[in-house]
Amino acid sequence: MNEEMNIVQEDLEEDTQKGKFLTFCLGEESYGIDIMYVTEIVGIQPITVVPELPDFIKGIINLRGTIIPVMDARVKFKKEIKQYNDRTCIIVIDVLDLSIGIIVDAVSEVLNISEENIVPPPNLNAGARKYIKGVGKSENNVTLILDCETLLDENEIDEIKGSNE
Repeated sequence: MNEEMNIVQEDLEEDTQKGKFLTFCLGEESYGIDIMYVTEIVGIQPITVVPELPDFIKGIINLRGTIIPVMDARVKFKKEIKQYNDRTCIIVIDVLDLSIGIIVDAVSEVLNISEENIVPPPNLNAGARKYIKGVGKSENNVTLILDCETLLDENEIDEIKGSNE
């Protein structure tokens, strides 16, 4: 009986998170991450540089005793580098058995975007498209919804995990 209740509770949690996206901005663009991947949001902190990691991995942070690699979304998406400021945040996500922080210009809000308001990304640039799961439409805004599972390829994950051990 207890096991059944846990399964029902997990299903309810998944249902309440369905269609919810944490939105953030990089310059003028708005991006969204499925809320189920997000574990927390922290302000920018001292980052320890680790040699020989991909250039978009800025290093590691110590978050309450847990070492977490952090990537700069601007570098990953080949955007102009910008100085970190008091609005710069690190969104910590859990994906593919890895906790990773994503440095963003600013966190905006949690948006509800229903499935019918999410369309496939346009076929403009195959490189950028691999990170974009869909385009969310809400009011007059467009939110690029990231596919957390393709943000890092297998080699990058192996490099990061190797530096964490």
